[in-house]
Parts: sequence; structure tokens; C-alpha cells
Amino acid sequence: MKKAIIIGASSGIGWELAVQLAAKGYQLGLMARRKDCLDKLAASLPGDHFVQTTDVSHAEQSQGELTSLIEQMGDVDLIVVNSGVGNKERVLDWVVEREMIDVNVRGFAAMSLTSMNYFVQRGTGHLAGVSSCAAHFSAGITPTYNATKAFASNYLNGLRSRAARSKLPITVTTIEPGFVETPMVEGKPMWLAPVEKSVAQMVNAIENKKDHVFITKRWRLVALLLDIMPNWLIRKFM
Repeated sequence: MKKAIIIGASSGIGWELAVQLAAKGYQLGLMARRKDCLDKLAASLPGDHFVQTTDVSHAEQSQGELTSLIEQMGDVDLIVVNSGVGNKERVLDWVVEREMIDVNVRGFAAMSLTSMNYFVQRGTGHLAGVSSCAAHFSAGITPTYNATKAFASNYLNGLRSRAARSKLPITVTTIEPGFVETPMVEGKPMWLAPVEKSVAQMVNAIENKKDHVFITKRWRLVALLLDIMPNWLIRKFM
């Protein structure tokens, strides 16, 4: 039986990842802060699954909880680091910024590092991290969120380089969604994609051991344009 852990499984992309991976026969370890949501998700899935509450803003504690879950499951093939928060910053507020940094940077790195070390010890495995197309530009209304996603994408790329140098069959997949129809997204922005379609593309990328995938595929062009556009032009439109 294939086994996977989803960190940040209680709603949105993480929830739908659990639904689609369970349908493909995975036994899952589900991690997030809200135990009631995790229990509800586990009960709705075919098969038997594991639930572990965690708050990745408490990075070191979460590392121990991830290690404990791996031990309970016995062996894990895939770990998806999906936990993240985002807020607009109409007023610069350190409390708001700190939460995003604690979850999207410290928590993301801690969970990715623990996963990577486990796969190195195991000799094989697959780490997938959910970042964002926001990694490709900065914005005055979301300076912290975009910066944290730039960190996540860059960090995953670094781990991929380490995996290549190790010569071990370890895959690191960077997932960069555009706008996905989840509770985190406000309103109806351009190219808002249904969560089911978006996650299906993510699962396909994971199964094909892709290094990097944009969700949905059209965001590859957007990211390319953002990478080459001057800042003054980006500011004009964003």
C-alpha cells in the first residue's frame, strides 16, 4: 500500500488532495491544527487513515509530531507540505506578518527539512511542497505573503539540488498554483480554477515525479512574464 502524509489537510487544497490520493489507494496521515476537521475528513475517505494535530507555527514541536506520525505509519512514500496562511496588508502589522512568516517560512522549512532527512535515511521518497505563483513578484498589498512564497519555492529548489547530489532516488516537486477556489481566495479573480481540477493536476505532477508544476498550466506563461517584467510595470498593474 502506498502511504502519504499531507500537512495542512483540514481544508481547501489539502482536503482535496486527501480525497484524490485516497481514491488512488493511498493510506494517509492527515496533519493540521483542527482535529475536528481532520476527523471528519478521515471518516469520509475510503480505508483507514491516521490523524495528527499540529500547528506548524510551533516549528520544533511540529517536527516531533511529524516524526511520530511517520513512526505510527511504519513507512511513508510521499509527504506533501501544504500548510500556509495569507493576508492582505492594507496596514503594515507585525502580528499579521509574523503569523505568515511563522507558518509559511519557519513551519514550511521545518516540515520540509524533517521530510527530507527522513527520505535520505530511508534511501528514497517524494517531497512535494505547495508554494504559489506569488513567488514570482512582489506586491504592496501582500509584501509578506509573496516573500514567504518566494522563500518556499527557492528552498524547495535547493532541496532538489541536494537530492540530485545525493544520487538517491528522492523527488522534490514544487507546486505553484495561481488562483484556486478555496477559502483563502477572496472574490472572483482572473483564471480562478476549481479546486478539484487544480488538485487533479497536482496529483498528476506528483505521480509523474515532476520537479516543478504550475497550477493550472496557463500560469506558466504568467510566471515567465512576471520574471522578465520590470518592477515599475508590475506595480502599474498590481
